[in-house]
Amino acid sequence: MQPFVPASWLRERDDVAVVDVRDPWEYDSIGHLPGAVNVPFDEFRSDEGEAGKLPPREEWEELLAAAGIGSDSEVVAYDDTQGVFASRFVVTALLLGHDPEKLHVLDGDFSSWQREYETSTDAVDPAPREYESDPDAETPLIDFDAVEALLPAAESGDVTLVDTREDWEFAEGHLPGAVRLDWRELVDEDTRGLRPETELRELLEARGIVPGKRTVLYCNTARRVSHTYLVLRQLGYENVDLYEGSLTEWEERGGELVTEE
Repeated sequence: MQPFVPASWLRERDDVAVVDVRDPWEYDSIGHLPGAVNVPFDEFRSDEGEAGKLPPREEWEELLAAAGIGSDSEVVAYDDTQGVFASRFVVTALLLGHDPEKLHVLDGDFSSWQREYETSTDAVDPAPREYESDPDAETPLIDFDAVEALLPAAESGDVTLVDTREDWEFAEGHLPGAVRLDWRELVDEDTRGLRPETELRELLEARGIVPGKRTVLYCNTARRVSHTYLVLRQLGYENVDLYEGSLTEWEERGGELVTEE
């Protein structure tokens, strides 16, 4: 699995669907990657979807089909916020059954691309395609009951429970046994893409997030956790679970929280 691909890789490919998840005014007025279709973030978020913030499966299929994306398409998504919104698009596709080997995030974002390569304001009118998701696909989803059952293992250190939110959010309330890893620590402010692999591995190891141990990720609404999930997969982590309901569901269902003063 290669979740993040560099601009140089994308420049050499003319057989991938490029998806811009920014707001329509940014896509139209500021410009976009040549040939990219616009699928704004708000169009694939839902309060009443499959799980957590996933959109209803039928709506997702219609959205991708209208964007000219087929069930077998290879996809590269990008945003202008260092990949976190694009990651959510990719993880949404993965959780709804798209082949993970054909899902990528541009390593960097629109601003990073714009420094080196041309952009366009030309309208893109994709030909609709057929898109069928796979409800039987194996995914990294984990639910409330499973996370709750893992809390003793997290507190003993046998499972790594990772909170990908900011420091102040973590202090206000986190799951018992969780370690904090703000997703922004994984990106480079200058390049707007991922930090070098050696730095990433050193950071993760320092937090106790190691490849050989089961890792469970959560945030508030599963946006930030999507980026962290893809980074771990990029680094070869295999045993990674994603708690889609995250803290929103956890609090609604009365899950235990730990606060810090």
